[in-house]
Amino acid sequence: MSIFNFITLLGGLAIFLFGMSILGEGLEKFAGGTLSKVLAGMTSSPIKGLLLGVGITAAIQSSSAVTVMVVGFVNSGVMAFEQSIGIIMGANIGTTLMSWLLALTGISGSAWYLQILKPTTFTPVLAFIGLILYMQKGSKKRNLGYLFIAFAILMTGMQMMSDTMSPLADNPEFQKIFVMFENPILGLLVGAILTAVIQASSASIGILQALSATGGVTYAAAIPIILGQNIGTCITALLSSVGANKSAKRVSVVHLLFNILGAVIFMVVFYGLNAILHFSFLDEAVTGFGIPIIHSCFNIIVTIVLFPMNKLLAKLAYIIIPESKHSETMELLDERFLSTPSVAVEQCRKAVLEMAECVKNALELSMKLFKKYDEKTATKILEYEDETDKYEDKIGTYLVRLSERSVSEEDSHRISLILHIIGDWERIGDHCVNLLDSAKEMQEKGITFSADAQKDIDVIAAALREVLDLTEKAFEYEDYEAAKRIEPLEEVIDSLRYQLKERHIQRLQQGNCGIETGFVFSDMLTSMERISDHCSNVAVAMIEISESAYDRHDYLAKLKHSDRFEEEFEQFSDKYKLSE
Repeated sequence: MSIFNFITLLGGLAIFLFGMSILGEGLEKFAGGTLSKVLAGMTSSPIKGLLLGVGITAAIQSSSAVTVMVVGFVNSGVMAFEQSIGIIMGANIGTTLMSWLLALTGISGSAWYLQILKPTTFTPVLAFIGLILYMQKGSKKRNLGYLFIAFAILMTGMQMMSDTMSPLADNPEFQKIFVMFENPILGLLVGAILTAVIQASSASIGILQALSATGGVTYAAAIPIILGQNIGTCITALLSSVGANKSAKRVSVVHLLFNILGAVIFMVVFYGLNAILHFSFLDEAVTGFGIPIIHSCFNIIVTIVLFPMNKLLAKLAYIIIPESKHSETMELLDERFLSTPSVAVEQCRKAVLEMAECVKNALELSMKLFKKYDEKTATKILEYEDETDKYEDKIGTYLVRLSERSVSEEDSHRISLILHIIGDWERIGDHCVNLLDSAKEMQEKGITFSADAQKDIDVIAAALREVLDLTEKAFEYEDYEAAKRIEPLEEVIDSLRYQLKERHIQRLQQGNCGIETGFVFSDMLTSMERISDHCSNVAVAMIEISESAYDRHDYLAKLKHSDRFEEEFEQFSDKYKLSE
């Protein structure tokens, strides 16, 4: 091999690895938020976990990415450790798809259907179609185009490596190197080390397939290298589990145990049979399609053998990583998710929902204080408010870091929405504390609301609970129709505030209410009205971002003059009508 061939080989390897990287990124973008929802919604059924692991890994073509996500889910408490075992096993099978696609570079023959399957034929076409789609408007088309271009780059790099390696077919020195790898232990170590360095089993399999183009790689050398590659890919999950809780560490341990035990069992059985039967094919040169056959057979056979032993693997993991005497914290916004943006965005969405629950609980407790004040309840409200402050800070910081990465247009919209609304949820928490302050002032001054005033408060409080529930559910289910119902209800709450103030003035004139009570009553109504305003802000932000661009004031003006708004305003007005 001349220096120029070597330079071409390095270029082919660089293009191949780059293509592999952006293909995984493109597949993840194309999968979008569905990826995280499917994984996080796993049930405890091992067989479902297995099938899910196969499907997700086949979709994004990265068992490393899937295992890192699973480590993150377990670390954050979204998924139980036992649920993860089936997914880990399925990921090993799903990752074999790429080796079958890469094998297309080895197709030979003059028949038209074989010519079509050759990368030299379809890669330029795929790249051209990808470029056209990438230049279109719409995130789905652009993501699909990005996917096609990434695959074309990957196959181009693979073809360059294969073409550069081909002249080595008759090189005796090169063939001697692979004769050494026919030693099962040495071959296993080489495969494991190469994959651990690259941190991608699909990439190391691709390199092996390029080497097979020389005809100097025998089945005897390829088999232990492939077994080692499955072990080497565990390094990513092991590194990812550093700093995680013990349950997450057990996920990476199970991943390693599964592949080591699988390799040991396979080698003992295979080489034991070889000692008796003397497999003649071992001395033959491995073909491009021979590698995916070995890869698939190994992973499928090992899964069949070890799948019934998933509970035993779990016990071994518990022995290696024993339980801690102290409870461990679960981190919903795990840093491991940053490498998979759609999953990270989904975790942020869940964190916002937890934030919303804190706010709703704080409101409920603050309204109780006006009927019966106690310090324990007041302290709990302050704790909820402190939690919402922490949520705002953590979610905001996490999203800023996430926005620095390459994200899909859909995820970008979600990031923008969450950044818009976390401030509103935090301010609602502040207004709940303002309600607490009003209740505390009443307690300290020994004043109470009249029976009529309390009835009026119960009506506006019920409307406030509904607007909060409606806001939370609209965000949780991305229900934009529900979001459009928030503004009419917010207007009803504004109207109720005005009516309650008028009724208070009447009670004041009749001598049924004191001036000091009136000040507290007014402050309370102001806090309640502002809570509904922030719910309106959340709804408007949702609609604004979903429809890309419109003027907020223009939108509200048009909404309030629509028949739908009038109809829903009347419905809410009837529902929250003050007693005579």
